[in-house]
Amino acid sequence: MSETTVLPMARALNAGLRQALIDDPKVLLMGEDIGPLGGVFRVTEGLQAEFGDLRVRDTPLAESGIVGTAIGMAMRGYRPVIEIQFDGFIFPAFDQITTQLAKMRNRHEGQMTMPIVIRVPYGGHIGAIEHHQESPEAYFAHTPGLRLVSPSTPNDAYWMIQEAIRSNDPVLFFEPKSRYWPKGEVNFESSAAGLHQARVVQTGDDVTVVGHGAMVSVLLQAAKVAATEGTSIEVIDLRSLSPIDYGPILASVQKTGRLVVAQEAPGSVSIGSEIAATVAERAFYALQAPVLRVSGFDVPFPPAKLETLYLPDADRILEAVDRSLAY
Repeated sequence: MSETTVLPMARALNAGLRQALIDDPKVLLMGEDIGPLGGVFRVTEGLQAEFGDLRVRDTPLAESGIVGTAIGMAMRGYRPVIEIQFDGFIFPAFDQITTQLAKMRNRHEGQMTMPIVIRVPYGGHIGAIEHHQESPEAYFAHTPGLRLVSPSTPNDAYWMIQEAIRSNDPVLFFEPKSRYWPKGEVNFESSAAGLHQARVVQTGDDVTVVGHGAMVSVLLQAAKVAATEGTSIEVIDLRSLSPIDYGPILASVQKTGRLVVAQEAPGSVSIGSEIAATVAERAFYALQAPVLRVSGFDVPFPPAKLETLYLPDADRILEAVDRSLAY
């Protein structure tokens, strides 16, 4: 494999999972239809043929059972990587994740590790039906004991999945479905940043905009349009949702004096809400305008024909930027 190549995120994840399976014989993959089919999004395509059905296992349609089985395997020294087929399917496993997986290490005073990764394809822009385009990350970021990350590029996907698998804490790995197939450069020699580090992907002077997953590409679109109008936007990719790396965000707000936080998920009691509150607490005197949030609406995810009205786009980002600059 060459040092650098161009891949879609789905193939970068496949390469990252393959490397993890090679590096550690205790790593195994489990999920619905991940074997011969390679998963709904073909992320695990070819891995069962290469590593066998003891390490890449199809499971029954029972998310709670999948997570419970993984907890037992982690207790025996394995490192299970679970695929939840679609975001909305994670809720049958909610109890196992929040009351068992998240608390197991604390119950044993750190003596028992829980090296489990739960892969969650999430978010909109694919024209799917109910329970197939949700953004449930805030439920789990609220739960102590869980780590949450979300890559926005193929390079991050390749490296972050391997770092997540090496973690001795449970990691929910949120994969933006709409970014599975756009291609990007993957450097197989070095990671761009650590698992829980936010990253400035474009520098600017006038307004800071922050997002994660698929929203990062929307923020970059908005920044490109804003530049033609003379506005310089700094774009930050969160990458980690729990813990959140506030260092780059606070440093940027100290420079620009303005912050817009964007997400696909509903706005109330959300990742964006937490960032807005924390920046108001820790950088109040640097702010020249209120922190503004752009999000999905506080309603169930709508039918496919209405998703473009629900999901934040570049126009909604730019409208928030204009409001921030107007103060």
